[in-house]
Amino acid sequence: MLLAIDVGNTNIVIGLYKEDTKLGSWRIRTNEDVTGDELWVILKNLMFWQGLETSEISGAIIACVVPPLKAALEELSLVFLGITPLFVGPGMKTGMPIRYDNPREVGADRIVNAVAAYEKYHCELIAVDFGTATTFDYINSAGEYEGGSIAPGVKISAEALFHSASKLFRVELTAPPKVIAKDTASAIQSGIVFGYAALVDGILGRMFEELKSRPKVVATGGLAKVISLHTKLVDNVEDDLTMEGLKILFKRNVPPKKKQ
Repeated sequence: MLLAIDVGNTNIVIGLYKEDTKLGSWRIRTNEDVTGDELWVILKNLMFWQGLETSEISGAIIACVVPPLKAALEELSLVFLGITPLFVGPGMKTGMPIRYDNPREVGADRIVNAVAAYEKYHCELIAVDFGTATTFDYINSAGEYEGGSIAPGVKISAEALFHSASKLFRVELTAPPKVIAKDTASAIQSGIVFGYAALVDGILGRMFEELKSRPKVVATGGLAKVISLHTKLVDNVEDDLTMEGLKILFKRNVPPKKKQ
């Protein structure tokens, strides 16, 4: 089994795969102070309730944008699973040239998404990831990563509003029936959901103008479906894009074991 872990600033997504079959998938909160012992207990219990054995894990690949967690993740893999984890980063074979001024600055999650999106569609595209930050990553028709844009994520923007405006309150991040709302909760939802959809279309539209082309737009991340439904320029939503990218990169960097 392959253990794939995507560590974001807000959540950690864990996936277990046997070849191309997903055996389990979980999302836990990111905690910079978590220890390898705690990660082991969490993983073992999640797998137990799914009827899976940790002894079946034969490989691990990790994309991590939270550096303090790297030591705990290494401990989880080396000490408890007895395997050397593969971290997405400089020196890894991605099969995708990085046309960035400093390739080391590109977040692991952005590279993973780009690889997965291009592997699936094989065309000029923009991958939009609705995470803690919302990232827009452009891949040209030759499969080269060219760069992109980073905006505050939906939840960051919403929390800033609730924190700074004492009379406003947290609401469910869903779209209200109308943009012109008749109550405060709906008005907040309108501003967040429709406003963010406009932000997405605005950045994408500017990218199209700059490129003088119309790339395919693929969205992923926790709120991708909620926001993309109200955009005009997002073409497809891929819930498992990052996990698929991790699987692809593992195969490109770890040769398959020969059958006895």
